[in-house]
Parts: sequence; structure tokens; C-alpha cells
Amino acid sequence: MAVNYADFRDIAIEDYDAVVVGSGFAGAVSARQLAEEGGLRVLVIEKRAHIAGNMYDEYDEAGVLVHRYGPHIFHTNDQRAYDYLARFTEWSSYQHRVLADWYGTYMPVPFNKNSMEIAFGDEKAARLIEKLVDTFGDERKVTINELRAQEDPELQEVADFVYQNVFLYYTQKQWGLTPEEVDPSVTARVPVFISRDNRYFQDAFQGMPIDGYTRLFENLLGHEKITVCLGTEAESVFDLVFAGREEDAPLEAIHIKGASFEGPIVYTGPLDELFLGRFGRLPYRSLDFVYETFDETYHLPCGTVNYTVTEDYTRITEFKWLTEQTGDKTTIMREYSRAYEDPATQIPYYAIINDDNDALYARYRRLTDALPNFHPLGRLAEYRYFNMDKVVADALAASEKILTETADA
Repeated sequence: MAVNYADFRDIAIEDYDAVVVGSGFAGAVSARQLAEEGGLRVLVIEKRAHIAGNMYDEYDEAGVLVHRYGPHIFHTNDQRAYDYLARFTEWSSYQHRVLADWYGTYMPVPFNKNSMEIAFGDEKAARLIEKLVDTFGDERKVTINELRAQEDPELQEVADFVYQNVFLYYTQKQWGLTPEEVDPSVTARVPVFISRDNRYFQDAFQGMPIDGYTRLFENLLGHEKITVCLGTEAESVFDLVFAGREEDAPLEAIHIKGASFEGPIVYTGPLDELFLGRFGRLPYRSLDFVYETFDETYHLPCGTVNYTVTEDYTRITEFKWLTEQTGDKTTIMREYSRAYEDPATQIPYYAIINDDNDALYARYRRLTDALPNFHPLGRLAEYRYFNMDKVVADALAASEKILTETADA
């Protein structure tokens, strides 16, 4: 069925058993489960003018289906998450490939046997590949740090090449860091893939929604017990009631339209924004996107090209590769990473994880600990980077827990 939209000004809050803030995967899956499995009447409030969160896609003027908030490729080893979403979409068999633009030469990312031949030439690459296989085994992912720990200088050379030409400048652009500020724990995760598999992901289940992400979310939220209010900010319609006047006094109730709401509240937005940044803003990286359409079938050799040694943008995505559309026009999107400075005009994409920011988040989270019906869920509410499948799995688990608690109450 179609999504049931309503104006927030027209709804009566007593008509609902649960409230969900946000309509991305965390919110939409939770809403569907609470309505379908628990029979709850669910109100979804969404601050944007559309559903689907950052997964929102639409057709541009050239007729190309584009992702408006960066490319999203679904991949998972969690069959339950994959099968659950398959109820609401058919999947394509798309397998994502990424190339690094190395001074005008393309090489596969993650750096692999094929990349090695491009970077070092066939003869030297053959020797390096033999050493890698002998040391680590074939079809393995080995980190830069593991390579640097080897006594063989040629294996150390591979690590240094990947660090300098694939990782360093890209990471500086992505996170706004100097080389000295790049956390060693991040460097440690950068892999060399001892394989000729050029796919970016090796997960068992991969693909794209045949009709796009927006249609998937329309199917998810199209339930008789779900109502969606667009253009509605939680911080504007929630009246927060605290246990005292102290800055760290815990939240003891949330009033909506003048009444304390006692049912489950699933909150998927930034936790600091709900509290109007009372302790200071949680830092994020934001993104800007620039689109360009060409009168050609394809502009790039694959879905995404990373610019790891040149350019001020991080990557270009060409959507027709992802969506497997046909036609004589194509649209690309350049992606620029920015500091997140203005919540009114920017979108928070990537939490900046460090000890200070974790402590600030924990302070906000403690404000909600005493309110048993408040459930922070997802990337923003938990201040973590999660892949889509992880968010789906967490939403399914959280919904089961909420329904159990509701039944026991």
C-alpha cells in the first residue's frame, strides 16, 4: 500500500502507540516491525521533505536515477538482513568496483595483485606476489602494519606505496587531517588484497534495489498502522521534561502536543541536536556533491573512481553503473568532504571518533538513561559509523526488544 502521509498539525497524538524519529533504515525498519509484528499504531516524524534518509534517490533531468546523499551499495554477510529487505524490493546482481586514479592511471581498490602489476610492472609484481603468498597465503587481506612488520624490504615497500598513493591524501581530504593527525589505528586497517578479485566488497550478498532505494522505503513504510509526517523536527515538537534544573539533570519525560508520551520512542537523529547542543556540538564530517551530465553512454570505467593523489574532491560516482540503467546520457557526482559547522544547512555524515568526542556523546546519552521508553538507534543517535546491513539488523533486534518490553508492561 502507499505511504500514509499527514500534516503533524492535524494528528492527535493519542491515536498513536509509538513514535519513530527519522525514516532512514533505522527508523523505517523499526516502524514497520512495531506496526506489523506488534500491531502498534506508529507515527514517524521526518525533518526532511522526503522519506528514506540518506538513501533517498530520484530521477534527474536526464532521466538518470541518482543518489542525492552519496552512493549507497548494499552488501552484507547477514542473510537475515538481506532477506528482510528482499520483502520490499527485488535485488540486482550488481557487484561494486572501485578504481584509484593514480596520476591518470587506474588501479583497482583495494590494492591487489592487478594493482601491483600496474604499480610495479609485471616482473617485479610477480616476485612481490610470490612473497606475499608465501608469507600470508593466497586470497588474504593483509594490513599495511602487517606488511611493515616484515623484515623483507620489498614487502615494506608495498606497504609504503599503498600508504602514500592509495591511503594518505585521500584520508587527509576525507577527514580534514594532516599526515601527523592520521590515527595509526586507521592506517592499520588499510588492506592489501592478495587476490585478482577486483570487487570492492567480497560479501556473500550484494546488489542494488531494482527500482531504487526510495521505492524500497515506500514499500517499507506503506502499512495501514504507519503515518508519516514530513518536515517535522523532533526538537521542535518534543517538549523535554528534566528531573531538575542542573545541566546534567536526566530526562524524565517527553511531552508531545501537551501530553506525556508513554509509548516507545525510537530516536534516530543526532542526540546533541535533540538537546539543542547544550554541552556543545558533536563533531562530524559533512559532504558536498556536484553533479554533471554528459551526452555519452558512460563517462567512467566503473561505478566509483577515488582520487587518491590528485584533485580536491575525494571521488566521482557514475550512477548508471550502479543502477544498470541504459541510455545515451549519464550523470556523475563529485564528492567533497567538509567540516560540519552549520546544522541548519549541512548534513552530518561521519562521526569523528576519538576519546573526547566519545566522552561528549556519553554525556548526552546519560541524559536519556532514566527514560525507559526512549531508544536511540542508528548512526547519528549512537554516534558511530554503521553499514546499512548493521543498521537493519540492529533495528530488527531493537524492535523485538521493545515489543517484548511492551508486552511485559
